[in-house]
Amino acid sequence: MGEFDGKTAIVTGGSSGIGRSICLKLAEEGADVVVADIKEEPFLDEKPTHEKINEEGGNAIFVQTDVSDEKSVQDMVYQAAERFGSIEVLVNNAGVHHFGSVTDETVEGWEQIMDVNLKGMFLVSKHVLQHMIDEDIDGDIVNIGSIAGLVGYGQSAAYCASKGGIVEITREMALDYGEHGINVNAVDPGVIKTAMTKDMREDDQTKQFIDQNTVTPRLGEPRDIAEAVAFLASDKSNFITGENLVVDGGWTAK
Repeated sequence: MGEFDGKTAIVTGGSSGIGRSICLKLAEEGADVVVADIKEEPFLDEKPTHEKINEEGGNAIFVQTDVSDEKSVQDMVYQAAERFGSIEVLVNNAGVHHFGSVTDETVEGWEQIMDVNLKGMFLVSKHVLQHMIDEDIDGDIVNIGSIAGLVGYGQSAAYCASKGGIVEITREMALDYGEHGINVNAVDPGVIKTAMTKDMREDDQTKQFIDQNTVTPRLGEPRDIAEAVAFLASDKSNFITGENLVVDGGWTAK
């Protein structure tokens, strides 16, 4: 028996990186998985996430979703409920990043990050929460934040602001929806080895900065975040809500 047998999980940004690993972990534990992403193909040369899950005996679908567009989000949630009957788990993972201080950032760049990272999380949560309330589901929502929402990160003004917003809205949602039996938590990763961080990890100066701030002798892997998400979405953590679980190799311990 898997931890998520009989449950359906939506994972935004589930095609690549951390989101892909979360999808695979939840499917491994028995969940039906909705991979909600703007693109079906992973960033790396791999099989699409839902195809990999189905080939390995799981049950998953891909739904093309622009989390910053409310109609796209509504359609995705409708398709998920129509296909699997109910939605018990939501992982708000979709996110984008680019460098830029306040004086360097453009209005367009600021809005892009806010639209995906913060507005997108709000829109998906809004419609999944309504489904959970209407269907009387004791659900779990896990938001993917970042250590950049807890400490300064350097040259990442919009990204830090968006992730700081996720930290706070996680607490607010926990307060607002706890009475419905819905737990809301966040996982805040450090630097994880994904396609998104590849350029950072290959730049000598940035790599030195990362190595100096990571206490553990290795960088994080997507699976590290997936394991934390699975814990917070499971019954093992049903008395935990409003929490930000930091998974950063000790970065914020300094």
